[in-house]
Amino acid sequence: MVARSILLRHLRTNNLPTTATLRYLSTSKPSLKALPTTPIPENEVANKSWLTRKVETSPAARNMFMTISKILGYGSPTQVAGRRAMFMYRDVCAVRPDEDREFWQNECYLPPTFQSWFTITNLHIWMLTVRFRALPPEFGKAYQQALVDHFFLDTEDRIRTVLQPPPEPTKPYTFATSFYTNPNAPDPNAVGKDGKKKPRTRAPDRILKTQMKIFKEQWTGMGLSLDLGLVRSDMELAGAVWRNILGGRGAQGIAYEQPSTSKPTFRRAVNLVGGEVVNVAKIDLEKEETKDDGSGVHDFTPAEMDKYLTYPQVMLDVVGYIRRELSRLDAVTDEDIIKGDWTKLTFGRVKEVKE
Repeated sequence: MVARSILLRHLRTNNLPTTATLRYLSTSKPSLKALPTTPIPENEVANKSWLTRKVETSPAARNMFMTISKILGYGSPTQVAGRRAMFMYRDVCAVRPDEDREFWQNECYLPPTFQSWFTITNLHIWMLTVRFRALPPEFGKAYQQALVDHFFLDTEDRIRTVLQPPPEPTKPYTFATSFYTNPNAPDPNAVGKDGKKKPRTRAPDRILKTQMKIFKEQWTGMGLSLDLGLVRSDMELAGAVWRNILGGRGAQGIAYEQPSTSKPTFRRAVNLVGGEVVNVAKIDLEKEETKDDGSGVHDFTPAEMDKYLTYPQVMLDVVGYIRRELSRLDAVTDEDIIKGDWTKLTFGRVKEVKE
């Protein structure tokens, strides 16, 4: 890193242009317009470093800084896409579970777990990537990759907090959410039988790596199944929604047992491809189906059988939501997306409010 004194001396002794040179894209590409600036709060100005203040107040320093940044690749399409995709991920996709919580938890019966949060966010990541594929190749690939990168960086940060909770709350990669609860969150008042402070539950790193692998496979699988449904039919798309979002509840049939039975019924759908399943021939499928994986998504109990009656309407609502939002995203211009105007990408409610 260049010493402060050397940098200041260099700025004083060199005759740099006093005006910054504006760079534009070639006419063969969508032009970029300057984004509107917002006033910076006084407390943020006071916390700025000496270099930031120097660059903002000195045209010579700004020109030198931009030149060095260009040499280091900070102004490349990939870097620009990475910065702008952060807002698209944080303010467009990651907020959707909280914004439409009532639908996902009360009508889809998704439990307040991290798995549910990941699934819903993944759906909106997919819808944005569908639109990004239509961008010019030099932009589309960069924005798709940047969006997915932010998604998995945030996912790893969140799942690490769940599996390996820190002793004190830490600043999240994006923001904290109340959509799911952390079962391993440290309780400052918890004490053991000996009266001493109860130690934190901390999963080994191998569990974290395995879970991240499972999330990556879920991202891939959902994307492929939704792509197929998108180009085939609403029936295919509804099937993808049922398998990937609703957990494939009732896949083995609906057993109408007596609610008063002494042995509770528990069954879930098991993904035989990827994840923790290495050799399908060596697993007992019936035993795996009755094992609780902690996701909270499993077949309804005999006392809850009436919930299956709402599933056709729920799948219709989600399929209509996907089609409607993709049509809306298609109307957003390439220029608005490339310049980072994320406000035009924000999603609406799954169920439209009828006036």
